[in-house]
Amino acid sequence: MKVLYYDCFSGISGDMNLGAMIDLGVDGDYLINELSKLNLDSEYRIEISKGTKNGISGTKVDVILTEDKHGHAPKHAGHHENHHEHHHRHLKDIENLINASSLSDRVKKSSMDMFMRIAQAEAKVHGQTIDEVHFHEVGAIDSIVDMVGAAIALDYLKVDKIISSPVQVGGGFVKCAHGLIPVPAPATIEILKGIPIRSGIVQFETATPTGAAILASNVDEFTDNIDFNIERIGYGLGNRDLDIPNVLRVCIGDFKTPEEMDEQLVLETNIDDMNPELYSFIEEKLFEVGALDVYKTPIIMKKGRPAIKLSILVDKKNEKKVLDVIFKDTTSIGIRKSKVEKMMLHREFLSLKTKYGEVSIKNSYYEGKLVKYKAEYEDSKKIAQENNISIADVYKEVDLTILKNQESIN
Repeated sequence: MKVLYYDCFSGISGDMNLGAMIDLGVDGDYLINELSKLNLDSEYRIEISKGTKNGISGTKVDVILTEDKHGHAPKHAGHHENHHEHHHRHLKDIENLINASSLSDRVKKSSMDMFMRIAQAEAKVHGQTIDEVHFHEVGAIDSIVDMVGAAIALDYLKVDKIISSPVQVGGGFVKCAHGLIPVPAPATIEILKGIPIRSGIVQFETATPTGAAILASNVDEFTDNIDFNIERIGYGLGNRDLDIPNVLRVCIGDFKTPEEMDEQLVLETNIDDMNPELYSFIEEKLFEVGALDVYKTPIIMKKGRPAIKLSILVDKKNEKKVLDVIFKDTTSIGIRKSKVEKMMLHREFLSLKTKYGEVSIKNSYYEGKLVKYKAEYEDSKKIAQENNISIADVYKEVDLTILKNQESIN
């Protein structure tokens, strides 16, 4: 199992996260090219540089805002700065911006999950609905780059699990558009509800709302225990010089067990009074909110009534979202919940060049040996549509390409 670990001993911000991802191995040019799909290139540029903090070498990412239509000078947008006076977009504006781009569906969904976390927190803090909140924090160009960039980087790494240490949030007060507010900022601590934090290592804001949203939306487990073999380490540099290293450390590692165990939940409900046409819509919504699997079993209930047993496999992190869909969009008034242990083969992803284009391949290993591989459906579907061929033809080409590669090696 491929694991990404966030070591947030000095907190986390959006730009520190991008720096850490690039330092870990995410291709900087790839990140910039993917971000260009948002069609915002005229509003900013990205500078990537190497530097040190307290003797630790790492990568610094600066989002530099370009001169606006009023002739104001460009500005660096970075960690802990009050840089939200540009582009006061609302959440709907950002959603339209992301959905109109040619980013992958995975990146779009992940990006919107992070924006929604901040939107909900800001609405709660200011006592308003999401539509009423003026999202200067969410709408700033650097926040868009930081969060969409985080989604792109995590998709690039294709890890099986994301783990984080407790989050250092700092202390003291920070100046924002509303005046002096305590650290952690109200929006930050709202986002971090249910997540272990530490405070007071410096009298300064070390975790920003953007950084908190990246963790809250993507991390599967928060723990100090690093129970895996570390393979690569990256450091993302913050702006300020502190008594402690102002860096975010990330690690890529691997659980070496041939069969991997994970604890998940099975949620089930019996339904005998719902229009069958609704199941397709409900299934789509369940997958959108993080269901790992959805399946339906025909059953006979009391008084001989034909019914459907709706079963959903989900992790603890997304349980509440799945329950919301079930209780709001189906006729169910009750759920059965049970914990299950899921055994999985170790998996690795690679990109295979075929005559039709690149296809992502998922390799599965048992007792350290490759036992099966599979072309990813979404890539195969896209290639089939672009080349006006069947998906079966794409699968055949993948098989032939792999066979040729094996023969050339032998």
